[in-house]
Amino acid sequence: MLLSLDVGNTNLSVGMSNVGEPSGFIGEGRIATSPRDIKADGLEALLARLLGLEDRPLEAIVQAIVMASVIPAWSAAAADLATRRGIPLLEASSKTVPIPVRIDRPADAGADRIVNAFAVGRLYGMPAIVVDLGTATTLDVVAADGGYLGGAIAAGLQLGLDALSSGTALLPRVELTAAPAMVIGRDTISAMQSGAVIGHIGLVNELVHRSRAELAAQSPAGARIHVVLTGGLSNEAWAKEIRGIDSIDPSLTIRGLVLFHAEVGAPANTLGSPA
Repeated sequence: MLLSLDVGNTNLSVGMSNVGEPSGFIGEGRIATSPRDIKADGLEALLARLLGLEDRPLEAIVQAIVMASVIPAWSAAAADLATRRGIPLLEASSKTVPIPVRIDRPADAGADRIVNAFAVGRLYGMPAIVVDLGTATTLDVVAADGGYLGGAIAAGLQLGLDALSSGTALLPRVELTAAPAMVIGRDTISAMQSGAVIGHIGLVNELVHRSRAELAAQSPAGARIHVVLTGGLSNEAWAKEIRGIDSIDPSLTIRGLVLFHAEVGAPANTLGSPA
């Protein structure tokens, strides 16, 4: 089996699939990425619970690991674990994912964003835009030839709500809900929900609208731009109110990791470089 790890700032998404079979995706699970300073032993115990290994060693089930991580400690823990168990590990980055990365400092691009750009081209076609609703809301733009052009980063919806409650004296913590029926809230909580949810929909609408126009100007005449919504919040009811979305694919990053591994191949016990 191929173990795919998408390590985000809030959650770890874990996918299982058949090695060498991009269409052989079997399942996906998710758990919080805490503590941030995880070690190899902690990661192994967490994976054992998620995968139901019981007393079996990880290498009895997992033949290879592919990972995109935005938390250095989790990257180090995975590398240590893979070395300890003799499992080849391939880590996604601007150097290993096989697409041109046309930003000023390619090494600064988040691994998940590069994988999303790679995945959208393989699964949906190019040019394309990926909107990822997670801890941060990110927008990534892919040219007609598959090159990654950059994008935009904004605070995610829940992060914005958390900042309101932690940065003020009287505003409470508010849970995410469907978009309110009215912008004008009649109490503090409904006003916060309106500002956060409807405001975030407006933010994403504007980012998609402007980036689509900029990408169209750089694309062949008449090229169809496919816009894909992904991320942990992409299945929320309010996300369906975002305009201009062609597809919703919450598993885009994990599916992209499977495709990346199938296309590049796993290095022999080496972190971060293709075979």
